[in-house]
Amino acid sequence: MKVLVPVKRVIDYNVKARVKADQSGVDLANVKMSMNPFDEISVEEAVRLKEKGVVGEIVAVSVGPTQAQETLRTALAMGADRAILVNAESADLEPLAVAKVLKAVVAEENPEVVIIGKQAIDGDNNAVGQMLSALLDWPQATFASSIEVAGGKAKVTREVDGGLQTLEVDLPAVITVDLRLNEPRYASLPNIMKAKKKPLDVKELAALGADVAPRLKVLKVTEPPKRAGGVKVESAADLVQKLKNEAGVL
Repeated sequence: MKVLVPVKRVIDYNVKARVKADQSGVDLANVKMSMNPFDEISVEEAVRLKEKGVVGEIVAVSVGPTQAQETLRTALAMGADRAILVNAESADLEPLAVAKVLKAVVAEENPEVVIIGKQAIDGDNNAVGQMLSALLDWPQATFASSIEVAGGKAKVTREVDGGLQTLEVDLPAVITVDLRLNEPRYASLPNIMKAKKKPLDVKELAALGADVAPRLKVLKVTEPPKRAGGVKVESAADLVQKLKNEAGVL
């Protein structure tokens, strides 16, 4: 069984994002970049399935600039077998465009499962997995907190408001993963060295023939308002009054 794992290069989750002075976007100059945390979880899950003997090959794919090769090398060091970079040097692709590019990659690779992080921490769109499923006409199981693959089916447990929901989908399928699925491993130094010798293919975006024309226009990007300071109240009655009259939550 072959698993395709898309990964994205994003601002490291420990770094506070800065908005450009002209409010046209987020400033990426001299900012530490890392693999999207949800994608680390998807890579880890694919590796665990391979360790169980369920998966035979793991292919990591990224749609982004040349620097995304570093992200792919991280995936290779974690246990992926090979990697593909779709070079989108000058394009800030929307979720639909990324899904169309991934559809073209799936057509070439023919994986049985696509395991992808539920969202990227930069755009927080939570859309690529669902859009890819629709474009491929494959079943989808989102927000996975447990995955079992056997007999041409995947049993996925997902967290919902009322508790846990377990789905069984026929393969091929798209699965998006949530935070509680696993704890990603750290890449060891020997595996980092081995990753440098694993194959990493570079494909040009235009060669895949996907329609990546933008459908959205960003008007402006602003920082969230600063949190106001708290106040002390003398009694429970004062608290209720403030919640009712000032906060408007009662």
